[in-house]
Amino acid sequence: MEGIEQVELTGPWKALEDAGWEPVLVAPDRGDVQAFEHLDRADRFPVDRTVADVAVEDFAGLVLPGGVANPDALRTDAAAVDLVRGFVQGGAPVAAICHAIWMLVEADAVRDRTLTSWPSLQTDVRNAGGTWVDQEVVTDGSLVTSRKPDDLPAFNAAMLDVLGAVG
Repeated sequence: MEGIEQVELTGPWKALEDAGWEPVLVAPDRGDVQAFEHLDRADRFPVDRTVADVAVEDFAGLVLPGGVANPDALRTDAAAVDLVRGFVQGGAPVAAICHAIWMLVEADAVRDRTLTSWPSLQTDVRNAGGTWVDQEVVTDGSLVTSRKPDDLPAFNAAMLDVLGAVG
């Protein structure tokens, strides 16, 4: 995969590790994922497991980093969308930031939910039956969403709160 906003991967990853969780990088294919700092290539990160090799039951929750290219490509991968849908339908904690909300839209997971995202996705959220609000973080049951990298402190705190309820 390519196009993950690096700080939206590394910020939550560090917050999870600091809280005693063991994050796992899951992607459609083996190898590495390419992160970006906005439009510039940044670091590469090794994939721990593929979507085909995991199940919802393997994890306490799911964190979806943003970046424009990554969620836009990922939402065309039926297995990845099914995995996200499984987390949401099972009531597992799901935290998504920025453009990662596209995965929730594709998984039909925003209907009758309140969430936030990068502002350009608000029409997508509304068209999918959700309520979009402009706040740094929104928690709706086990779903945590944020708008952008500047929201990471609030996003990480809310993500850890929701995970703590199951952990």
